[in-house]
This record gives sequence, structure tokens and C-alpha cells, in this order.
Amino acid sequence: MRSRVLPPFLALTATLAACATAPSPVAPPVAGPAPIEGYDWILHEDDGEARLAYGVAESDDVRVALDCRRGSGRLALTALAGPDAEPTILIESGGETERFAAASEEDLLHDGLILSAMAAVDAPVFQRFRRTGWLALWQEGEREAYAPQPGSADRIERFFAFCG
Repeated sequence: MRSRVLPPFLALTATLAACATAPSPVAPPVAGPAPIEGYDWILHEDDGEARLAYGVAESDDVRVALDCRRGSGRLALTALAGPDAEPTILIESGGETERFAAASEEDLLHDGLILSAMAAVDAPVFQRFRRTGWLALWQEGEREAYAPQPGSADRIERFFAFCG
């Protein structure tokens, strides 16, 4: 096979065209949602069990909670919902979504329902949550995202490491 040398002008044009159309090797970071003022991911570990909840510290104000036993690979997912909510928990993280069939019970404190479901710790939406640091809950077509306050994102990874 015979190689062909391009005239300098054509070689420069081909090089510039390749640079203009080549994709960026590193995708720019996607900004996550902002934390809700006064709320944060709170981690509590006790006697082989752990709870990661998004709420107000030292209160009953919790938006969503994840509970597990050490090394179990399973978690219980709990969320508050309106009184007419479907018995489903729909969560998202970084574009990954998952729907969990849930049991429901009346929530006398918040005038709605408490939804609860079981899930695998390694479900894709939870693995994405580990990487992004935020989780969103969808209810009645509305999305509410739960992001950590600065300095507390490590609690998420500690929870999942604990659960196995």
C-alpha cells in the first residue's frame, strides 16, 4: 500500500476538522439538586441496624428513610405520601428511576399515608444514589430531591457499606 502525503493546506484543514468534531473525552459534571434548608441525610447506627433518613435532626420531620441490618443486602424504604397516594414508592437518582410496590398505613401525624417497601441494596437507583449523593421522591407527578448539606455526603456511603 502506498502512502500519500497531503499538501500542507489540506493536512491542516483535515486536522482542524478532526479537532472540531472530536467528542470531549471527559463529560462535564452534572450539578445535582441543592439541599433543602434545615434538612440533611442523618445516619444512625445501633446494634447491627442502621437508618439513613432525610429530615430535620432531632425531630419527627423525615421525608424518606432507609433502614437495614448490617450486611443484609436488603433495606426497608419508607416515605410519607398524601392521603390518596398510590401504594408505590417512585424514586430517582441521577437519571436512574425505580418503582417499588409499597404497603400503606395511615399517618395520623401528617394526615396522609406512610408507604413502606423492601428493596435490594444493590438496586441500580441506590447504586446511583451512592455516586450522586442525592435521591428524589416522585409523588402525584411532583418531584422532591433530597441532597446532603456540605460535609455530610459521606453518611450515604457509610450507610450502604454497613448494609452490604
